[in-house]
Amino acid sequence: MAVIGWIGLGHMGGPMTANLVKAGHSVRGFDLNAEALDAAVAAGVTRATSIQDAVDGTDVVFTMLPKGEHARAVYFGEAGVFAHADPKTLLVESSTIDIESSQALHDAAKAAGFRLVDAPVSGGITGAEAGTLTFMIGGEADAVADATTYIQPMAAHIIPTGGATTGQAAKICNNLMLFINLAATSEGAVLADRLGLDPQVFWDIASVSSGDSWALRTWYPVAGVVPSAAVNRDFSPTFTAELANKDIGLAIAAAEATDTPLEIGKHVAELFQRLVDQGQGGKDCSMIVKLVDGTLA
Repeated sequence: MAVIGWIGLGHMGGPMTANLVKAGHSVRGFDLNAEALDAAVAAGVTRATSIQDAVDGTDVVFTMLPKGEHARAVYFGEAGVFAHADPKTLLVESSTIDIESSQALHDAAKAAGFRLVDAPVSGGITGAEAGTLTFMIGGEADAVADATTYIQPMAAHIIPTGGATTGQAAKICNNLMLFINLAATSEGAVLADRLGLDPQVFWDIASVSSGDSWALRTWYPVAGVVPSAAVNRDFSPTFTAELANKDIGLAIAAAEATDTPLEIGKHVAELFQRLVDQGQGGKDCSMIVKLVDGTLA
């Protein structure tokens, strides 16, 4: 079994490390949030007091962080991963971040003699808890193959995507489609209600018809229809509106950099920005249904 360093023990990192511990790995974790670190320790993770402590003597280091700026801060600088990990340690960057930051990490890793893969995930908190995430892995073939062996206890699907940053590219495009689907699901649900359809009956139809999507099956924004949906818990987040706003913003930025028009994506981004502007950034992203039904302006 491996010695694994882990930095970032939030909503995703916490349950992901718990599954590594269950698989028999020794996991040393660090997070600036004391509550998140305590929860991980309770699940069997060994407490690290710093990045240096987390990476010292490890076979592989995973990072799971909110934004590109956080990933850069963790890897670069005198206190960072590059300064303190052994170059033989495999680095697995699983945050969802911008392409520019991902490329910067790959370039710096190569210059310092490290192997690094970008390996973002899809599946949300429920997938992290169940160990059924999809990993999209970009990087050199040998590093991707080695990363796969460590990832297995956390994943149902592990898909090599190509060279550096292609994992991030896949995740950005996937999430763009997810949020467009969520917006369409919200509009369809509200319209179906106003046309007199029973919510369960309409969902039963849509989930086996051409309107089906992961968002409909998992996040359907009408109470009492899909047990996993945040609407049943006053939009307590499985994926916050703030993070959704960040992720779709990554797609908009990538589109601008590649001269790709995203007319629908830009509209959905505006919806998430409206939620954030109204102080709802900490609620679940499926709360955009409240913009559709007029509960929020």
